[in-house]
Amino acid sequence: MLHLQNISYTHPDKNRLFTNISLTLNKNRKVALIGNNGAGKSTLLKIIAGTLEIAEGVRKIHTDPYYVPQVFGQFNELTVAEALHIDKKLKSLHEILNGNVTEEYLTILNDDWTLEDRCREALEYWKLQDIELQQKMETLSGGQKNKVFLAGMMIHEPELALLDEPSNHLDTEGRALLYEFISTTRISLLIVSHDRILLNMLEEIWELTKNGIQIYGGNYDFYTEQKEIERIALDSEVKSKEKALKKAQEKERETLERQNKLDARGKKKQEKAGLPTISMNTLKNNAEKSTAKVKRVHGEKIGGISLELQKLRKELPDLAHMKFGFTSPVLHKGKILVETKDLQFKYNEHIVFKTPLNLILLSGERIALKGKNGSGKTTLIHLILGKQKDFSGVVLRNEFSSAYIDQEYSLIDPSKTVYEQAQEFNTGALQEHEIKIRLNRFLFHSQYWDKCCFNLSGGEKMRLMLCCLTIATQTPDVIILDEPTNNLDIQSIEILTRAVNEYKGTLVVVSHDTHFLDEIDIERNIEL
Repeated sequence: MLHLQNISYTHPDKNRLFTNISLTLNKNRKVALIGNNGAGKSTLLKIIAGTLEIAEGVRKIHTDPYYVPQVFGQFNELTVAEALHIDKKLKSLHEILNGNVTEEYLTILNDDWTLEDRCREALEYWKLQDIELQQKMETLSGGQKNKVFLAGMMIHEPELALLDEPSNHLDTEGRALLYEFISTTRISLLIVSHDRILLNMLEEIWELTKNGIQIYGGNYDFYTEQKEIERIALDSEVKSKEKALKKAQEKERETLERQNKLDARGKKKQEKAGLPTISMNTLKNNAEKSTAKVKRVHGEKIGGISLELQKLRKELPDLAHMKFGFTSPVLHKGKILVETKDLQFKYNEHIVFKTPLNLILLSGERIALKGKNGSGKTTLIHLILGKQKDFSGVVLRNEFSSAYIDQEYSLIDPSKTVYEQAQEFNTGALQEHEIKIRLNRFLFHSQYWDKCCFNLSGGEKMRLMLCCLTIATQTPDVIILDEPTNNLDIQSIEILTRAVNEYKGTLVVVSHDTHFLDEIDIERNIEL
């Protein structure tokens, strides 16, 4: 069905993204494509979809794939029907049914008499029955736009569908529908995703790296088991090389010490024997040459082992190099931070909360805010932070420091460099070298310091945000994460999970990622 051979892609700025990618996807297969941010997953999907030209290689595909993109802003000026490429068929169908039977309309329709029925069934399945096909895409929420394109699979009935982060923007109900569809459909699927529940439903994991595609013949759990085996083997190899390097260095030191003793002893004998100066110089030169040879031989061996060790360390996962270092919370556990009584909020005369909210937020709690899109989760966050003043009821707030980290990482100024952004949080007058040590801990090495934040990936922005929190004199009493795993690759989610688990303050999380919520030990759910 799909065959790529030695595919290469170069950005318009002449930077090569990947080279020599080869893969084959057969009928009735459901496969995940994973990899770090910037590896080229979305680009590879676009190449397969035929929307991007390749620099080198062969693309063979025996069907017309259906493509669900990750972003939808480019479709805002289109109607739902136009975005799904069914507008011309629908018009032809209506013209024919109204008696205007022409060759052109019959050709466009191509005997697709059940199109409207499939549209209705698809929109009903994805809970979009209130949406009109002639409605503009710009009137829809992010979750609704996503569902429109997912509905397109049921409308077009393709043999192959390419899905780029399909669970992004979906609430819990939407994700449940997606999981059901994936488990029951007979369409071949190639899915880019960081959703671990979804990845566990697929038959193979394809990992895209700078070295090509590595195939793991199982679901995500199988993949993680294999990666752990690989990591343990790599750790063992690194330790073995470190031991060999230490042994080689000790051997060099012992050999040089022995050589120096022999040279010194020989020199004393020569002086006692009263040898002429020319003979003494000859013997001295020979001793120096011998010592230099010993140094060269051992230096080459040590250099070779050091180079091998350096290469092995580069292959270690980034998480192995991470150090967080959050300060301990100042507030004692159990202190009341926020208390609401009969809290209600109206937006354009629309009552946000079905029933007035009465809740207490305590210091040290780990809370998940749950609810459908539009249920008021973001509104409640703004009320907790004291940013929303127009409400009815009572909100009692004690003083506490906080950091609100949304999915766009808007605390980061896109016009600043990485180093300048770090300095913004430097409330404790850390020296320049100390700031750079912190940046290094979060994998921002020297080549990053002058890089503009605008050009950072989602995962890099997340790491920089975490780094900035550790640079501040005191870690915030409360950290609020709003859909933190959206737009992150799996490795970045692992880094975020580890950082959140090291943080001992109060945590409030809005997320539909149940796997992430399980891993960060949420203690209480607030359902809106």
